[in-house]
Amino acid sequence: MADKKTFYITTPIYYVNDVPHIGHAYTSLACDVLARFKRLDGVEVMFLTGTDEHGQKVEKAAAAAGMEPQTFCDKVSETFRELGKVMNYSNDDFIRTTEQRHKKACQALWQKLEQNGHIYKGKYEGWYSVRDETFYGEKELIEGQGGEKLAPTGAAVEWVEEPSFFFKLSEWQDKLLKFYDENPGFVLPKTRFNEVKSFVKGGLRDLSISRTSFQWGVPVPGHKDHIMYVWIDALTNYISALGYPDEQAEKFRKFWPGLNMVGKDILRFHAVYWPAFLMAAGVAPPARVFAHGWWTNEGQKISKSLGNVIDPFELVEEFGLDAVRYFLMREVPFGNDGDFSRSAFIHRINGDLANDFGNLAQRCLSMIAKNCGGKIPSNQDMTGDDKKQFLDNYEKILSGCRNWLDSQQIHNYLSLLWEGVSDANLYISNEQPWVLTKEDPKRMEAVLYTTAEAIRRLAILAQPVMPDAMNKMLDLLSVPEEQRTFVHLGDDFALKPGTPLPEPVAIFPRIQDH
Repeated sequence: MADKKTFYITTPIYYVNDVPHIGHAYTSLACDVLARFKRLDGVEVMFLTGTDEHGQKVEKAAAAAGMEPQTFCDKVSETFRELGKVMNYSNDDFIRTTEQRHKKACQALWQKLEQNGHIYKGKYEGWYSVRDETFYGEKELIEGQGGEKLAPTGAAVEWVEEPSFFFKLSEWQDKLLKFYDENPGFVLPKTRFNEVKSFVKGGLRDLSISRTSFQWGVPVPGHKDHIMYVWIDALTNYISALGYPDEQAEKFRKFWPGLNMVGKDILRFHAVYWPAFLMAAGVAPPARVFAHGWWTNEGQKISKSLGNVIDPFELVEEFGLDAVRYFLMREVPFGNDGDFSRSAFIHRINGDLANDFGNLAQRCLSMIAKNCGGKIPSNQDMTGDDKKQFLDNYEKILSGCRNWLDSQQIHNYLSLLWEGVSDANLYISNEQPWVLTKEDPKRMEAVLYTTAEAIRRLAILAQPVMPDAMNKMLDLLSVPEEQRTFVHLGDDFALKPGTPLPEPVAIFPRIQDH
């Protein structure tokens, strides 16, 4: 994945029977950070998100709201687009499963699977949960308080008997295990990959892929009483947005296969069913599936019944967008579960952003405004090897950032950047330019120049996580807008002495917890 000059990244498509919450914001944000980083690194990027709009749950939710399913989907899908605007995602496309291009791709994939002999007609019998949109085996069920059968999630189940088409998943056990062996980086983190392999080694059963008990979905070609079940419908979005079934379409040729980012709860569908469907249709599987963890709220599982759902819109309104983006990407090793706590949020933002980075910039730029006529100071005294080495280190940081992000370890990328912030703080503290103002003004200028140049490099590298705040910081250094990509990190684009600077302002104010 590291050498590709194109990069395709997708979020799961979000189900429209619910409003956007912190989990949706988190997955899309991780994709946005990776997409922005790659673009700044000169890679051509395609970043896709969207909404999953079919199924019995949507049909029922629309009926309960007194709306036609399509009107209901139009309304709820718009809230996910709104989340994208509020969180400043840079997605290139937004796919909806009710779009014609998607239906066409699903039907073409189905026909390919049918032609290749991977689909047969039969009858489905079993326990089904409308809420989970999942069939459960007898052994998986639990007993409710009144002795009724429930899904392992606590959802109600009903006995379903209906005609169904099946995908011959049972024939894919050995082929999938061979594929996993040949592609050791296919699923990350590795612990999740072990779960996937273990599931496949336990044996695979054929998969029911059509329903007749409701109508809100993509019709099965040639069988208008059947609609495609969620697996084929929802998963196909990743290629329908690239122009499938036209495998010669420019986007398909350029970007597939890509990286599918998902929550750990839907890993099985993406790492077992999805590659099997694609290989059965003669299409390459995704390059990687990355499954991240879940958030809790102050140590408690997030649920509507507990009333502790974290609203990303409210969070951004209270704390500011880039503070929220930074906390979500930094606080928890990406891939693990994490706990959202208000005190941890405030501590992290005040410590890392206000004190470490914000204070560094404020200190340096205020001294330049006061002692250097508000212009980039002279760097004539910058002859020492130690200073050169100090600044060169920021170019080395870039190669470390690339390595971390190629394995989606976003938290490590930010840890590495903050080592650079600490180095710059240590440098200005050791050199004490406030003492040099009287003792050695020339050296003071060189120290302030070196610090400002370190801030420029750090701001360029931190743009993927905090695009707005870093743009402001680069504006304060009068860095031209066309010189803010990773190509511009080195000495050739260093700050020019004598460049006038605007009045310094605080980029990261401290959060006062009332």
